Amino acid sequence: MAMSANPATAAKCLRFNAGFTQADRDWIVAQFATLDARLATFDADATDLELSVKDREAKGQRVTLECRIAGWPKIVTTSSEEDLRAALNDVRDDLRRKLNDAKTRQEPRNNKHLRVNTPPGQAETPTDDLTGVGTTTDER
Repeated sequence: MAMSANPATAAKCLRFNAGFTQADRDWIVAQFATLDARLATFDADATDLELSVKDREAKGQRVTLECRIAGWPKIVTTSSEEDLRAALNDVRDDLRRKLNDAKTRQEPRNNKHLRVNTPPGQAETPTDDLTGVGTTTDER
């Protein structure tokens, strides 16, 4: 998929839910910037990242990052790392991994025309064989 005219970025698509405030925004967006290359193939208007934390800074802290991209199943990553930055790295890296996996799974379907161009090289051989079979039958 080509770069979108309005590429999704962490800065454009990240929304805070429970446990985070706008004061957290700059440093979290900076920490999530490594997602931008992966997100850039999606349109910002069709992409939503929602970050929340339960029991922030407490023993049982749980960070959740939900990613919704139009036409894709929702991707949810969570971390129970006690250090907030470590937990954010955790959900970020996990999301990147899941997006890569999902992208790989989607590619053959989305780039059907690209995939079809590769097999005809292989498909030509059976076609030639069939032509050959037909010729052999005619010669009999």
